[in-house]
Amino acid sequence: MSGPGRQLLLAHVTERAWRQQVFSWAKARGWLVYFTWSSVHSVAGFPDLVLVRGDRCIFAELKTERGKLTDAQAYWIERLRGCPQLEVYVWRPSDEEEVLARLL
Repeated sequence: MSGPGRQLLLAHVTERAWRQQVFSWAKARGWLVYFTWSSVHSVAGFPDLVLVRGDRCIFAELKTERGKLTDAQAYWIERLRGCPQLEVYVWRPSDEEEVLARLL
């Protein structure tokens, strides 16, 4: 499905639903998946998911279509992207094809 109907659908996907979808795809493809259930005592801005499989490590910040990165999230992403051995992404529901390709 593409076009305005798909865009409308994607605009209503919650971050929680998106996280669960990415989590499910990753687990089905053999990734070890970590996410902080409650960030109350965690450092602000740390990415939503850490995925590990073999020699690959992905840090993924998940956002809704209109969600904005906080300053703390942007800081973490910038610093992690400075580590060439890591894969660091900000994924939105409209990035579905990219996400699936990265999880292969």
